[in-house]
Amino acid sequence: MADFDEKDFNERDEEKKEIQDVNTDGEKKESDYEDVCFICRRPESKTGKMFKLPNHITVCNDCMHKTMDTVSQFDYQGMLNNPSFVDDLNKNMNNQGFPNIRFVNLTDLQGEGGIPNKQRVKKKKKGENAEPVLDIKNIPPPHKIKAQLDDYVIGQEHAKKVISVAVYNHYKRVATGTMDEIEIEKSNMLMIGPTGCGKTYLVKTLAKLLDVPLAIADATSLTEAGYIGDDIESVLSKLLAAAENDTEKAERGIVFIDEIDKIAKKKNTNSRDVSGESVQQGMLRLLEGAEVEVPVGANSKNAMVPLTTINTRNILFICGGAFPDLEEIVKQRLKKRTSIGFNAELKDKFDKEKNIISQVTVEDLKKFGMIPEFLGRLPVIYTLRALDKPMLVKILKEPKNAILKQYQKLLELDEVKLEFDDGALEAIAEKAMEKDTGARALRAIIEEFMLDIMYEIPKDDNIGRVTITREYIEGTGGPVIDIRSVGGENPDNLKLLEE
Repeated sequence: MADFDEKDFNERDEEKKEIQDVNTDGEKKESDYEDVCFICRRPESKTGKMFKLPNHITVCNDCMHKTMDTVSQFDYQGMLNNPSFVDDLNKNMNNQGFPNIRFVNLTDLQGEGGIPNKQRVKKKKKGENAEPVLDIKNIPPPHKIKAQLDDYVIGQEHAKKVISVAVYNHYKRVATGTMDEIEIEKSNMLMIGPTGCGKTYLVKTLAKLLDVPLAIADATSLTEAGYIGDDIESVLSKLLAAAENDTEKAERGIVFIDEIDKIAKKKNTNSRDVSGESVQQGMLRLLEGAEVEVPVGANSKNAMVPLTTINTRNILFICGGAFPDLEEIVKQRLKKRTSIGFNAELKDKFDKEKNIISQVTVEDLKKFGMIPEFLGRLPVIYTLRALDKPMLVKILKEPKNAILKQYQKLLELDEVKLEFDDGALEAIAEKAMEKDTGARALRAIIEEFMLDIMYEIPKDDNIGRVTITREYIEGTGGPVIDIRSVGGENPDNLKLLEE
């Protein structure tokens, strides 16, 4: 202990610290995230250079001056930053009858400088090290995007073609910027279709295939700024979170706003329409392209949430909604064409037409309650067909993650083979058509009749195959059960028995 030199120890500690801070190139490492003021939560890009305090705490110039003005008459001499002093002070306070009063120990705060990582914004890259936004050679062409969608989404050929071309054109636009001084306009989309036809599923599948940040938001919770509910900027907050708080990455992402029909203008009301027309008006600048201040890691702006600026010029917006009762508006417009005389159309001609929604126009959407300025910023409008019986049968068995394949996999774990005959599939589709909720009805129907099978099969190890029949679906019979037998008619039974 006599050889211990405090000066040498401190020098070695500083050298060790410098070695940790220096990378292989001999340059000091810089964090990928912006510094955020510990008090006002504004990032460095808004406040300018910050003061750096112990424990990775940063304070902006404004907050530091306000704090110094407030406490200039006191001299704490650094006592409150001493953990042992804080513990002793807390014990004394509790002994004096103040059990619920505690001083904050700054070393206990989570995250760097007490700022959660989900509220830290990545710095924008500058200079030569900045990566190109997108390489146009790596963008998949429309036919490849559609071919990948075909593996998961049944039918809706027109919708898949439209969304594939729109996404391809959008990323060509982002990658090239301008061509011969001709600026390419953004092609935001509006998809219309009945419930359960695959609107949300189509976009979710697209998110898996494309390596770009995608946010799926719901318009039902949006309200005008200042009212209870999510602010319109919360849509971009979800996109920023999907891009891991990288602003540049988020600025070339995709936003899908579901249930867009729920923000239509309210009819026959005298109250302020804070969740209808006001939201449509607030979304205009987002769809058009503007610099928008977005709360990081939160749904609304407040004093404790840092803000960052996102340019929505290169963000593709896809809006989707079921638009109930829109079919009646289309029928009323089409019936006005009917007349009397030869070759006249009957008024009830359109009552039996199933896909009448495909004839929708912008005028019909205006009557529904969408304002003209909002529709003008969604130039690509297309519809999805209601699912018919053959499409429901295909949805049951053809996609890569089809519902029947999921149950077959579950029973394979019990060494049981599950099969469905064609009559059973048709019976399931017929029941789903009666419910009139699209593909969502399939899962509910299968869960109902598979309950007893999933319960009974683990009881008996001799069961090798279960075949679901139409009679079982309709409740007039039961499933066909094959027992394992060595050397029997079914070679699969022998294989299962040997395993």
